Amino acid sequence: MTRHIIQTDRAPQAIGTYSQAVRVGDTVYLSGQIPLDPATMTLVEGDIDAQIRRVFDNLRAVAEAAGGSLDDIVKLNIFLTDLAHFPRVNEIMAGYFAQPYPARAAIGVASLPRGAGVEMDGVLVLAD
Repeated sequence: MTRHIIQTDRAPQAIGTYSQAVRVGDTVYLSGQIPLDPATMTLVEGDIDAQIRRVFDNLRAVAEAAGGSLDDIVKLNIFLTDLAHFPRVNEIMAGYFAQPYPARAAIGVASLPRGAGVEMDGVLVLAD
């Protein structure tokens, strides 16, 4: 199968040796997004809520560039430097996703790039 690289200016540019997303067939693999403002490439200011919202906005931008939406995500991975913020992820996520929700994992990590408190990646499947 052919791989298609997904790229958008509406999400932060890759800060390493990776693509924002890769599409293979109807499946799109979204790289991890941290709460970088795509215009400035700096971490958003504010509390963990602002970081979580920015990550969802970044994921949405890449999903849309791939021809889909957040509703097409079938698997979401969430990485938090403080698992006490997990209830905030749930509450904010409800504003971005509708049922049925994607499969999901939440993982506590020691640190994330650029000092972020949250990172998310996922897999989406596009309709024919």
